[in-house]
Amino acid sequence: MPTRPRLLVAALLTFATLLATGCGKSKSPASASTSLSATKFAAGAVPQIFHFGNGAEPQDLDPQATTGVPEHKLMMALFEGLATEDPRDLSPVPGLAESWEISPDGKTYTFRLRKNAKWSDGSPITAEDCVASYQRMLTPEFASEYAYLIYDYVVGAKEYYDRKITDFSQVGFKAPDSQTLVATLKNPAPYLIKIIASHYAWTPVPVKVIARHGPLGQKRTPWTRLGNHVGSGPFMLKEWLPNQKIVVARNPHYWDAATVKLDEIHFYPTEDISTEERMFRTGALHKTNELPNSKLDVYRRDFPESLRIDPWLGVYFYRCNVLRPPLNDKRVRKALALAIDREAIVSKITRGGQQPAYAVSYPGTAGYKPHAKLTGTLADAKRLLAEAGFPNGKGLPKIELLYNTSENHRAIAEAIQQMWKVNLGVDITLLNQEWKVYLDMQHTTNFTLQRAGWIADYVDPHVFLEIWVTGNGNNDTNWSHAGYDALFKQALAAKNDTERYEIYQKMDAILVDELPIIPIYYYTRPYALSPKVQGYYPTLLDNHPYKFISIAP
Repeated sequence: MPTRPRLLVAALLTFATLLATGCGKSKSPASASTSLSATKFAAGAVPQIFHFGNGAEPQDLDPQATTGVPEHKLMMALFEGLATEDPRDLSPVPGLAESWEISPDGKTYTFRLRKNAKWSDGSPITAEDCVASYQRMLTPEFASEYAYLIYDYVVGAKEYYDRKITDFSQVGFKAPDSQTLVATLKNPAPYLIKIIASHYAWTPVPVKVIARHGPLGQKRTPWTRLGNHVGSGPFMLKEWLPNQKIVVARNPHYWDAATVKLDEIHFYPTEDISTEERMFRTGALHKTNELPNSKLDVYRRDFPESLRIDPWLGVYFYRCNVLRPPLNDKRVRKALALAIDREAIVSKITRGGQQPAYAVSYPGTAGYKPHAKLTGTLADAKRLLAEAGFPNGKGLPKIELLYNTSENHRAIAEAIQQMWKVNLGVDITLLNQEWKVYLDMQHTTNFTLQRAGWIADYVDPHVFLEIWVTGNGNNDTNWSHAGYDALFKQALAAKNDTERYEIYQKMDAILVDELPIIPIYYYTRPYALSPKVQGYYPTLLDNHPYKFISIAP
């Protein structure tokens, strides 16, 4: 059984301090002072500080070496891409590039960088910086999990990543001058600009700064530490207290600094969501990362002005290590999948409007709806398990389910653990780990079964299917299927969306048949948000450009 999540020292100290100041029950959530550190600012000033529950201590602050949602929230503050997102609908808008042109054949993208685009140390951001950033991203020994968001599209990028060529000038990136970046693609990719706007795989990094602190092909070098870190976003790193908080402050060198309203954002690693919820009620947070499922009805009744349940383009699933018995047998995987009562999970446990998932792709993404669905009865599940040699679960090798620290994940895991015990006679054990350990176990496939989720990086069905290709940096299942890989290549070369979506239907069918992952439900995003927070709109990706956010008096 999992151990109790570790309470955050800083969170408890904050909570105790606020209780000592006499917060009454009649106060609504987030009704306390805007800032717990207002004394750091000039007398009479009212600082704009956004206190943000971010779920976990980040792996790192290097956009080319991180993969998780907590990291993504930080990257959006510290870095900006060539394109960025409109705060209301996430449509691509100019970022570090003031404009771009796409050739009539859809294969050449020309970006015009802003002359006033600067790194947070005041040095200019150039097209040469972009080219060097992409070379680092594609360096084989660097092994970026998101390198595929470049090498699937750009001429020569996969060959460089696979060491088939060593001269980066043969890759389809060119800098004709310091303000012009040209990218040449293998095939048209109409959704590529969405990737560039929403994901940091295409975000330039300060390669010259990074090189001063270690090899470019090495992750976790000291360049991301306080005092060394340099970014390009509306905020810059001001303070990092591990497992307590990360503070980012206005970046005076940001090209659009006049638009930025917040003075600081304080990111808290709130893995213990009950503590996080108490911090919100006492005013120590303006926003929670999530809410305990058990509190959703309370918020619906007592604090409806603070409850947000937004759409969220993602699927919650269990990842199988298909090389470890007994999950190396797809009959066992399907038996487990069929024995989950998804309707009970979303109605009785998650209770946030989530929908049961019987396929991998999120239905309706950019007009695409998967036809293939997981079907079968409990009798089918029992039959499959018996055919695999484990009637009523007898003789089944040990299955341990890994999940990251969260009472919500634990509640779901315990419910499924009971379903498998009652329905199939299968005993599993549960193991919870803090975020960074959990991610390390995932990327090294040091697990048998793992709780996971995939939140779309951009709004296109491709995002749910690309990661299961052999060798993809985010596959983490050891699953490989030649037919699936071949279909993926066909999809990349498809002439239009109709042709592309027909290929996706075949890919979804393979995933439902093979089940390298067991889909459970499609996400929504329940969280608490103070009514004081302005400019924070519901979006499908849960991306919220911080420069448009402010805190009302």
